[in-house]
Amino acid sequence: MAEGLEVALTDLQSSWNNMRHHTDEISSNRLLVRRGQAFNITLYFRNRAFQPGLDNIIFVTETGPLPDLPKGTRAVFSLAGHRGPSPWIASLQTIGASSLEVSLCAPPVAAVGRYLLKVHIRSLQGPVTAYQLGEFILLFNPWCPEDAVYLESEPQRQEYVMNDYGFIYQGNKNWIRPCPWNYGQFEENIIDICLELLDKSLNFQIDPATDCALRGSPVYISRVVCAMINSNDDSGVLNGNWGENYSDGTNPTEWMGSVAILKQWHATGCQPVRYGQCWVFAAVTCTVMRCLGIPTRVITNFNSGHDTDGNLIIDEYYDNTGRILENKKKDSVWNFHVWNECWMARNDLPPGFGGWQVLDATPQETSNGLYCCGPASVRAIKEGEVDLNYDTAFAFSMVNADCMAWLVFGGKEQKLHQDTNTVGNFISTKSIQSDERDDITENYKYEEGSLQERQVFLKALQKLKAGRFPGSLRAESQPRSVPPSDSPRSLATPSLQPSDVVQVSLKFQLLDSPNMGQDIRFVLLALNMSPQLKDLRVNLSAQSLLHDGSPLLPFWQDTAFITLSPEEAKTYPCKITYSQYSQYLSTDKLIRISALGEEKNSPEKILVNKIITLAYPSIVINVLGAAIVNQPLSIQVVFSNPLSEQVEDCVLTVEGSGLFRRQQRVLIGVLKPHHRASLTLETIPFKSGQRQIQANLRSNKFKDIKGYRNVYINFGL
Repeated sequence: MAEGLEVALTDLQSSWNNMRHHTDEISSNRLLVRRGQAFNITLYFRNRAFQPGLDNIIFVTETGPLPDLPKGTRAVFSLAGHRGPSPWIASLQTIGASSLEVSLCAPPVAAVGRYLLKVHIRSLQGPVTAYQLGEFILLFNPWCPEDAVYLESEPQRQEYVMNDYGFIYQGNKNWIRPCPWNYGQFEENIIDICLELLDKSLNFQIDPATDCALRGSPVYISRVVCAMINSNDDSGVLNGNWGENYSDGTNPTEWMGSVAILKQWHATGCQPVRYGQCWVFAAVTCTVMRCLGIPTRVITNFNSGHDTDGNLIIDEYYDNTGRILENKKKDSVWNFHVWNECWMARNDLPPGFGGWQVLDATPQETSNGLYCCGPASVRAIKEGEVDLNYDTAFAFSMVNADCMAWLVFGGKEQKLHQDTNTVGNFISTKSIQSDERDDITENYKYEEGSLQERQVFLKALQKLKAGRFPGSLRAESQPRSVPPSDSPRSLATPSLQPSDVVQVSLKFQLLDSPNMGQDIRFVLLALNMSPQLKDLRVNLSAQSLLHDGSPLLPFWQDTAFITLSPEEAKTYPCKITYSQYSQYLSTDKLIRISALGEEKNSPEKILVNKIITLAYPSIVINVLGAAIVNQPLSIQVVFSNPLSEQVEDCVLTVEGSGLFRRQQRVLIGVLKPHHRASLTLETIPFKSGQRQIQANLRSNKFKDIKGYRNVYINFGL
């Protein structure tokens, strides 16, 4: 009688499988595979060869704490040639003298996560023997046409899944600057932290069996990740802070990579990391989603609307000096707001709404009781289909709301003007396999002022008024009572601009680039477009803004008296000195200059404002010599103090996936006024290919002087 077949050893062929599954950047000694794609393992037997007619081999895969066949978190499938009831497949590759190579394949809808692989061997008349072969991690597969996250273009897959660095666009719509970011999704332990993040979610805590069963859906996973990146409802990754005090944590502007944040969250027993703002939430979301295999990119929307009451109008209040006032309703326009787009099919929506989906982890409004937003179809946003899941109405308002300016004076509110073009400008993301900026505004909206754009706006407004839908804005609160002629953007009347009434135009113009530490020089241009003489009194003011649009107290004011002959233009020169703004500036480095003009003997008023972002000189990074894997490399970092005063507590931080195994922090101490310094760091690159070095310099006076350098690391001999 043939003795039972005994497994002596299993080779999961991790290195070979991982290379074919595009996971070799994560590890070469742990098995990480993608669903819908076969992987090979070899079983070595102790006592004899495998005999096809005699031995029956059955594989078992299990994921989650309560594996269950009906839920799909447990699968049992045979090596026999015929397809069994399980969607998992095992097929024979080669039979050796004492070994067996087998190909296994998870269905393209399988739940992602950590799996246990077991085998049951039944030999004719012999006992059934069971072996635990090992663990593997299963990920989404954008290379598999049957996977819901399938992305056809290889350059797009390389950018949106495989690229571990990028740029997040910041500044303002007139001055867009790239901020380098180290996503580091393939760094050591990041995959484990991403899976831990799924297990810390409220869904898993409440019902782990159902949560694990739903992990095959990218829509479900994206909502879970989105809620877990902020810490408003759970032990999420980041605490948000939009104030001015970050003394008990890290100023959001100092971060330049996700790895340090995720590792800190893990190392402290999943205590939320202090602090994040929108670009930090989006960058960490990008790291987690790319790591799990969902194509993801980071999006910046300049002049982003935050409409809290669902009427698609953002009200801004000014006093008679032109100063913007704290908003009673908490409506606001953020100078920029950052979210993610994730690529996936949307079988839960009507056809045509798959593809890029907005996911916004910044905690602004709740969605089905949790602070998360999306996935909302970008196409649904463009077409005004605000009743489609999830949170499409809120996403629509971020790029489409109208701005209404009100003058508050003597206890009354006077409407200054309504602007249909302010919100949703220069929607930006990093280009594919290039460092250029891609403007993707046309994905979100039809051309401003076009008939299509107005029709979509009215369609969305009617849907919002018709009632609430799951995950919509809080649409029950009524918009302020305004006469019917002021209804938002009727098709017949173009938006009312102040010059239509007063026939005088005011505009700010900077005379030079606004650099930190230098005076800000600008002019107010006044143009009389009428055939009459105009006598103007113009109140000018400047105040710092926080990133979310919240105003701080004015620190500079001026009054100009300008007389304009018919069709005459005049300039009024202005200067704000460094000593006037330095102690009033928040770390967001934003100054809003405003002018409120009124004509003698006329009730009409003209409001104009401009947001200025102060710039720092960049850090310069030089790579000294050839960059080769496992060979020492010297990196020179050149930095300076841009201010005309001494700065203290200077710390230089440098990181870069594939170049540094951990963040490098160098205490610099004191930098004298305008002092330029350099230092050289030694490292040994451990990954080949295109990489990026990121650097940040902080002090007691500034927090985020940044620089980056792309470097290609050769594999060597």
